[in-house]
Amino acid sequence: MYPESLKNLIESLKLFPGIGEKTAERMAFSVMDMDDEKIEFISNSLSEINHKIKRCSICNSLTEHDVCEICSNKLRDNSVLCVVEDPKNVILFEKLAIFNGVYHVLNGLISPLEGINPEDIELNKLIDRVKNGNFLEIILAFKPSIEGETTSLYIKKILCDLNITITKIASGVPMGADMEYIDAITLERALFDRKNIE
Repeated sequence: MYPESLKNLIESLKLFPGIGEKTAERMAFSVMDMDDEKIEFISNSLSEINHKIKRCSICNSLTEHDVCEICSNKLRDNSVLCVVEDPKNVILFEKLAIFNGVYHVLNGLISPLEGINPEDIELNKLIDRVKNGNFLEIILAFKPSIEGETTSLYIKKILCDLNITITKIASGVPMGADMEYIDAITLERALFDRKNIE
């Protein structure tokens, strides 16, 4: 039905989450109406993201440098560490502009049912950072799920001998919800109402 190049573009757009056949077709036709400069900009952006984006050597978040902007910012409170599941969660908290501490990004959450163990989410990097740092509080900001609870309890058990307060965000975040879909007010309330892990 479509010329091969247009068909390929539609198929490639469908690789994005939430993009079905009809949306991909609309986007492809929209691309055809763009001038060469815009198409080149999109093409270069897609190419650059694979070559420039990497993980921060300190917190494991996304950056184009060895150390991200947050870790290199001397104005941040280095006594409070917020541990999150993935880099998207860092962006969520930063958009709220209510947290001035630093972050540590895990590579997912512990999930025995899916065969994801502590070593698979690079927990050793977090443990080493906490033991070598001067943190007064560790905030565990995971989605309220079995995986989130399992990961929180595991971290609490590993760090319980250190003289550090370990908290988790309050349950204003609904059970089973993905962090990226939580509205700003709920996330802000959850952060402020964090509690000690029993």
